[in-house]
Amino acid sequence: MLDESDDIHPLFNGAPNTTEFKKLRKRIIRETREAIDRYGMIERGTRWLVCLSGGKDSYTLLAALTELKWRGLLPVDLLACNLDQGQPGFPATVLPEFLSKMGVEHRIEYQDTYSIVMDKVPAGRTYCALCSRLRRGNLYRIAREEGCSAVVLGHHRDDILETFFLNLFHGGKLATMPPKLLNDEGDLFVYRPLAHVAEADCEKFATAMNYPIIPCDLCGSQDGLQRQQIKKLLDEWETRSPGRRGKMFSALMNARPSHLLDPALFDFVGLMRSEQVDTNPKD
Repeated sequence: MLDESDDIHPLFNGAPNTTEFKKLRKRIIRETREAIDRYGMIERGTRWLVCLSGGKDSYTLLAALTELKWRGLLPVDLLACNLDQGQPGFPATVLPEFLSKMGVEHRIEYQDTYSIVMDKVPAGRTYCALCSRLRRGNLYRIAREEGCSAVVLGHHRDDILETFFLNLFHGGKLATMPPKLLNDEGDLFVYRPLAHVAEADCEKFATAMNYPIIPCDLCGSQDGLQRQQIKKLLDEWETRSPGRRGKMFSALMNARPSHLLDPALFDFVGLMRSEQVDTNPKD
């Protein structure tokens, strides 16, 4: 049923009719569904704000969620949203035309956060932190205006791994992007349904579908970003030991608090030997 030409959403029209692509598509759909189920993302009858940047990851996210809803496996409404942040040369017509052609309900929002970022960030510093904060604030606002229960982002497995190592090497903590997060106000969830999906699969999928990719020139124009250094490191590890990324990601789902060093997660002080427990038996 998954590959019948007369039973397909317009987002998949023109999909390559090859065994390799069919396997890729099924893997992405399966892994997306696994993440949604594993982390309890579904609230029946709610509405999700699916955030689109126009990059390969967000196109893959939209396609996977639309496929699941099309199959009756995702009982929520989807509203695609692109936040045009006023970057010079941003092709503002690409996403509206694409979404209209595909019959996807959407909202395009224009907010010139680019000028704010350029004004506030000193020369030579990275734009990402402030840009992300401004973008997230606007997306929360839009989600509330549209009656959405969740803001849905296209971060994939490799984004999560990179963030873990960024926090490890530069932040001094064991933390990463969680697949499900409650915002500070407590009224919106943040979901990452592609948490189990590899970046390479997103790239292969979006390329095969010939989706109109919009690069992020604002961030991509900066050299020496710490995230790029981490990505290069992970690439080198993967080249030397194929499957390393998968092993590391599995480790993030298999934490052992008693084998780490955080007393807030495990009561080391209260840990006692059996002989200690029996020193004062009850009469």
